[in-house]
Amino acid sequence: MQGAMTPAQFIAGLPKAELHMHIEGSIEAPLFMKLARRNQVAIRWETEAELLAAYSFRDLQAFLDLYYDGCRVLIHAQDYYEVTREYLQRAHADGVMHAEMFLGPQGHTLRGIALATVLEGVLGAMDDARTQDGITSGLILVAQRHRPEAEALELLQQAMPWRERLLGFGLGGAEVGHPPSKFAEFFRRCRAERFHVVAHAGEEGPAEYVRESIELLQVERVDHGNACLQDPALVRLLAERQIPLTVCPLSNLKLNVVKSLPEHPLKKMLDAGLRVTVNSDDPSYFGGYVNDNYEQCQAALGLTRSELVTLARNSVLAAFVQPQRRLAMLAAIDAYQDRADDWA
Repeated sequence: MQGAMTPAQFIAGLPKAELHMHIEGSIEAPLFMKLARRNQVAIRWETEAELLAAYSFRDLQAFLDLYYDGCRVLIHAQDYYEVTREYLQRAHADGVMHAEMFLGPQGHTLRGIALATVLEGVLGAMDDARTQDGITSGLILVAQRHRPEAEALELLQQAMPWRERLLGFGLGGAEVGHPPSKFAEFFRRCRAERFHVVAHAGEEGPAEYVRESIELLQVERVDHGNACLQDPALVRLLAERQIPLTVCPLSNLKLNVVKSLPEHPLKKMLDAGLRVTVNSDDPSYFGGYVNDNYEQCQAALGLTRSELVTLARNSVLAAFVQPQRRLAMLAAIDAYQDRADDWA
């Protein structure tokens, strides 16, 4: 490369992984309207502009109400294929080498959509993205914490025919009133079946939810985890064990978890030695894909080039990939850093 780069240009070319993105949260407005028309699903909005205007949320629950309503436009395997394929194409354009995506089957099967229909579309898109674009990906099925643990256990059983295609299981949904301990048996069985396990914790919930996820559920990654900073002993534990946190800054801003990006704890997490990563969560609803998150955090928090590289390396170190794939991705980051010009 020749000539000075801007931070945005550096971020655009920086190889990375994304580890916290909900497939249902990546339906862009044009596709949303297209699927509603194609599937003859009655929706509350007449135009894309009206739909986008609804993307203003006072808290996580307000977002989830719209999120679950939006799932209704997904009916056929082709619908799930198109949503997943569009996200993976966008991620590839953002320099994402590997993406690990969340899918909440209960939001579909409880509407009468067969799990086979959902997975046929999603897994087909993942296969095509790998062969056509070279981006690898993995799928994590998420149990909704506002529903009974018995339903999560049923989900685990229903998913067993696809066990070789699944990375693992997670826990999502509104935290308030639904501690991780509610799903202790579900996570025990997931671990017994040798699935990777992760959990959303410490977004709106307290630091204790992060601790429960680690100590009781024995998760390998914590999704969000912002609240850990409330507990210095927990921060030390996370740093010592290098348990990854999949942080979603623009999501936190949109849901009023933080009042402004300059107040976001990402920089404090980095300074504390935590294995923190940057992710988009639900990009179509929160107005930003992974590079948007990197760029806006760099500007708001004054992240250095070295810190951006650390975030990218953390994303690869935290990914559930084979050692050979991990080494190849780390090498791609190192090679990019070596050849990239200084910032302007």
